[in-house]
Amino acid sequence: MKRLKWPSWLPIDPYILLLLGTVGLAALLPARGTGADVASGASTAAIAFLFFLYGARLSTREAMDGLRHWRLHITVLACTFVLFPLLGLAARGLEPVLLNHSLYTGLLFLTLVPSTVQSSIAFTSIARGNVPAAICAGSFSSLVGIVLTPLLAAVLLGSSGGGFSADSLLKIVLQLLVPFLAGQVLRRWIGGFITRHKKVLGYVDRGSILLVVYTAFSEGMVQGIWHQVSPLRLGGLLAVEAVLLAVMLALTWYGSKALGFNREDRVAIQFAGSKKSLAAGLPMASVLFGAHASLAVLPLMLFHQMQLMVCAVIAKRRSRDPEADQPVTPAPAAESRIAVGTGTRSG
Repeated sequence: MKRLKWPSWLPIDPYILLLLGTVGLAALLPARGTGADVASGASTAAIAFLFFLYGARLSTREAMDGLRHWRLHITVLACTFVLFPLLGLAARGLEPVLLNHSLYTGLLFLTLVPSTVQSSIAFTSIARGNVPAAICAGSFSSLVGIVLTPLLAAVLLGSSGGGFSADSLLKIVLQLLVPFLAGQVLRRWIGGFITRHKKVLGYVDRGSILLVVYTAFSEGMVQGIWHQVSPLRLGGLLAVEAVLLAVMLALTWYGSKALGFNREDRVAIQFAGSKKSLAAGLPMASVLFGAHASLAVLPLMLFHQMQLMVCAVIAKRRSRDPEADQPVTPAPAAESRIAVGTGTRSG
């Protein structure tokens, strides 16, 4: 029998439909009591395992080589943790006209989350950009975000972040950073196994996120917080996020050109610097926002789907760019760069 394939003409990632289905399941059958405790414990363990796999996939040698391309990584980090938050703060003027306080808090939290890893690599590869740089940029962003995102949340969200404390930071470090480092340490022995079974382990990645979504939205249903969101507010949120994504895509592309990066580096900067990670943002939100995590991650979930759809179109257009067929001429200010890759590595 032939395997069923998702129609290529449908613009929605099937995984997004699974996310929406998980939200619907949480609305109809939310976890309560002992079930909620079990779901919470399982989601914590699943996310820790997810970051363990991230650590085991990333080649330590690849990461060290990537450090040589420091200008590109600083640019991506600046986009992720400086430009994005500044735009988030600027959106405060939209409250309460377009966004209520809860949705604005979620939007601001979205701007503090680190960049993606897998989708940045995939889109950079499709667009024939600097794949090794995208691998390292996404990984560095995730590592820096484990510490920087909670700190920025403490400064910019204050009490809206559910009472940030040193204990919150410790929980995030134990849940995300420690498993990642453990994966790095054990990569020598399990790296080959992970490479051979990366497709199966990809299902573990996505299943972990679905479990966290179910737990967060179940808690929101039990707390009865959904009355705070109306269809009009959701429409306003989508409009604001569309503008936010468009601005970041333009800034990363034209800004990197002004900084003297070549085409391949600009592609990596655009895709790594304009996106936000659902996998990293969900567990952080569950720790920082507690019972209000469902509303806090709603802007991130919507932005995640939007960025995938838009960047898929851009990546295909970049792949047909005549510049992609021309030899690379290194920029004078970026002589020490890692070699341009022609495909992705699970790393």
